Amino acid sequence: MQLTLWSYEGPPHVGAMRIAASMKGVHLILHAPQGDTYADLLFTMIERRASRPPVSYTSFQARDLGRDTAELFKTTVEATYERFKPELILIGESCTAELIQDQPGALAQGMGLPVPVLPLELPAYTRKENWGANETFYQMVRGLLKSRVPAPGTERALRAQGARPKANLLGPTSLGYRCRDDILEVTRLLDSIGIDVNLVAPLGASPADLLRIPEADFNVCLYPEVADQACDWLRRSFGQPVVKTVPIGIGATHEFLQEAARAAGLEVDTTREPISSRMPWYSRSVDSTYLTGKRVFIFGDATHAVAAARIATEELGFTVVGLGTYAREFAREIREAAKRYGVEPLITDDYLEVEAKAAELHPELVLGTQMERHIAKRLGVPCAVISAPVHIQDFPSRYAPQMGFEGANVIFDTWVHPLMMGLEEHLVTMFREDFEFHDGATPSHLGPTTARMGQPAPEAQSEPTETAVVADGVLVWAPDAEQELKKIPFFVRGKAKRNTERFAEERGIQTITVETLYDAKAHFGR
Repeated sequence: MQLTLWSYEGPPHVGAMRIAASMKGVHLILHAPQGDTYADLLFTMIERRASRPPVSYTSFQARDLGRDTAELFKTTVEATYERFKPELILIGESCTAELIQDQPGALAQGMGLPVPVLPLELPAYTRKENWGANETFYQMVRGLLKSRVPAPGTERALRAQGARPKANLLGPTSLGYRCRDDILEVTRLLDSIGIDVNLVAPLGASPADLLRIPEADFNVCLYPEVADQACDWLRRSFGQPVVKTVPIGIGATHEFLQEAARAAGLEVDTTREPISSRMPWYSRSVDSTYLTGKRVFIFGDATHAVAAARIATEELGFTVVGLGTYAREFAREIREAAKRYGVEPLITDDYLEVEAKAAELHPELVLGTQMERHIAKRLGVPCAVISAPVHIQDFPSRYAPQMGFEGANVIFDTWVHPLMMGLEEHLVTMFREDFEFHDGATPSHLGPTTARMGQPAPEAQSEPTETAVVADGVLVWAPDAEQELKKIPFFVRGKAKRNTERFAEERGIQTITVETLYDAKAHFGR
């Protein structure tokens, strides 16, 4: 385990909490010491849930370690069942409880409870949160459906004549990024080509609902980080095809519809561009030339990071200069995408390493998680959040999907507006000394002789011309060079300053003049 100020993922039992909190009729009993009982904060504060998550704890303390913690666990299980009467009980351990080796899963299974009990093996010291969610959902689906797996060689029953095909949407969870709205958007997409949604799981599903999974014609692996194991098992056991294209972006949405149509055995025209999608129009417009070639650094979970890289390059004309993920289980997907865009993949869960790489690459836009938002703020670079982990502001009350054609509109607004507003701020800054626009200027409708707000007009300041004094071994900017630097747009000013100073240091220049600034610009512009 690594002690850190920030963490991209919690331990695997947090992933199990997310599955339990996503579903109805499921309760997680966690063997954990006092202090590991923080699930309420995660779900009620960050996700703003109206009810506390269905998680109970043994909450043993230091003095309990000399007694029978196993008996304490059994007492907790009995009390939990009597109070909540769940349809399914999950049993897990926190990092500390794993060291005690009480084997709570076996204890719970031996108690003869009248509902299914599913013990979870969650190795806290080798795995992380998304793996825990993935494993928990897989074990739940497999545990409930294994007795219904048809014999080898059995043909799938054909749907009734005239009936619309049905799909399962698998993977959305609590604390996921925009899952609630993505479900609505994907449901509309499928309905537009004649496909119904059989069920969504785990978000909003009950154990009884999971028994209906085999009724669908195919499964949509909407979030691979959570559902790829379950989808693969359902494909092998029930012969259900899996739609793996995640519909984030215009191109991916068209491909998703085509793949879903093939899985359902339909022939539909999915190539017509919908009127509601504004991003393709803007990408072809004259205004979009301002965006062309913008350097973007991308980091997040693998699904959203790969999708963001495709949108950035193919649909907005950006240049991807960095691509990475904290999800080591999906490192292969990130490496393949990085190879397509000619960049080095960054596979790490150390935010300090991510910050160092972002500073080294000098991007003009960062697309990342809540951590990258803070990193970009320190670097003075615009940032848009594209992936969990996120904070309260990334669970908006409004409809804001990431998937489908409406999701493309949301992405366009979220990514492009920071850059366009940066341009606007630059124009305001550029004209700040103009006689009509400077801070002390009189509003034009009041006439040129009226003092602004009763204040005298500011005296004109002469341009500084003297040369700065150079201290030994210290790089100094001459006043005229500093004035010239201020004319550079603020969102690339930091990069220009760093490049110029590096240029000067390499050549032994101690005083940076206007000539040095332009020489550096010419050097790095080659």
